[in-house]
Amino acid sequence: MIILNGTTGITTPDIDSTAGFDGEDSTGDVAAARITVALNAAGSAPLYACRAWVNFNGTGTVAIRASGNVSSITDNGTGDYTVNFATAMPDANYSFQANGSTSKTYNEQDVAPVRNTAAIKMCARESSSNIFVDTSQVSAAIFR
Repeated sequence: MIILNGTTGITTPDIDSTAGFDGEDSTGDVAAARITVALNAAGSAPLYACRAWVNFNGTGTVAIRASGNVSSITDNGTGDYTVNFATAMPDANYSFQANGSTSKTYNEQDVAPVRNTAAIKMCARESSSNIFVDTSQVSAAIFR
């Protein structure tokens, strides 16, 4: 078990001795520094992992292409989607980023906002007309 910032536990398999984990006590600042180096992250700012991500087709029958911690996508209507998490977030204070084609803007659904531990509702709008539109390429990531 590796402990980061004194509270977060990460269970890992044995890592090759060239990375410095085999047979050593991997706790505290030493382990955090080794993980930072392994992720090629420079500086002393803390690292925060992506808690969920998805890439899906938002046209016709909505379909997930690839994902992490996303159980399903709900098509609520034209340009209106809900991303459902496989494992709930610890609270609703997470950050949400999404993108797709350059002519669309992605944001939290402002008609009927949904941001809770189980899901987030998002929409795609045509930039010039501000109307909801389906799009074939949608990617979203949630950080907390």
